[in-house]
Amino acid sequence: MVETMIELNGLTKKFGQTAAVQDLSFTVRPGQVTGFLGPNGAGKSTTMRMILGLDRPTAGTATINGKPYGELDRPLTQVGALLDAKWVHPNRSARAHLRWLAASNDIPASRVDEVLRLVGLSEVAGKNAGGFSLGMSQRLGLAAALLGDPKVLLFDEPVNGLDPEGILWIRRFMQGLAAEGRTVLVSSHLLSEMAQTADHLVVIGQGKLMFDGSTKSFIDRASEQSVRVRSPQLETLRDLLTTNGMTVREDKTDGNPALIVAGQTSDAVGELAGKNSLTLYELAPQQASLEEAFMRMTGGAVQYHGANLGGDVSVQKPMGGAL
Repeated sequence: MVETMIELNGLTKKFGQTAAVQDLSFTVRPGQVTGFLGPNGAGKSTTMRMILGLDRPTAGTATINGKPYGELDRPLTQVGALLDAKWVHPNRSARAHLRWLAASNDIPASRVDEVLRLVGLSEVAGKNAGGFSLGMSQRLGLAAALLGDPKVLLFDEPVNGLDPEGILWIRRFMQGLAAEGRTVLVSSHLLSEMAQTADHLVVIGQGKLMFDGSTKSFIDRASEQSVRVRSPQLETLRDLLTTNGMTVREDKTDGNPALIVAGQTSDAVGELAGKNSLTLYELAPQQASLEEAFMRMTGGAVQYHGANLGGDVSVQKPMGGAL
């Protein structure tokens, strides 16, 4: 039996002389949420479209359960996808839209009301989808993705248009799908949300693979190791640290004067303070946020940059609309 997963091998897509995706290889495995990240224009949407057979690769392969999407029997029962929440006839009701999709793949009509209930749209099932808000359209797109009860799911910006309650709901929803043993690939520009949702990250830049590993290892790899330390003898501690060649800066983020010691471990700082009989109120290793780690790793792979403002302020925008 083939394990339910997505596999890319040397996947390449060129538009004329421009390579949108270059020799991309990675595997999305079941039982975890895999976040798909990259700066704007990195090739994420193109990659997802090739996985789903909507774009033909210039070279390489993208397979689902060991086969290209086009060779899957009743594909909605094997793969569910949400790429464009507004891909729906505006004059069809939510229920009619799902019934049409169900009929195309021999899915029982009874499944339609099941998925509408699952995503919280039962009360508006008879209303035209063209009048839905973006958040409601996202829920309808999720219902369509789940219609055939597939083992493989792809979501592109699934929290767009959702309020905080809806974002929390979909986070738990995706994690629940993964916990059932499904393969879940999701792209999002909300990096703080991915930090709480994804177990695994695939990061690309300019169409090339930059990282493939756990969320924690991504942050650790891209982060500068540092230590936050507080002491009633702060100035004495500062002098001691700098005298021993350590780089120190002030930190008042929580209102309590402290020092950030760059490139050091808590053991090294604590041992030095102890040898000199200094009292410490806090000694804590610091970890960068996913946003900071992402910016540090992908800064050189940003396709579009903002202009300088006022000559000395540079605005860089590696993330936008669809990551």
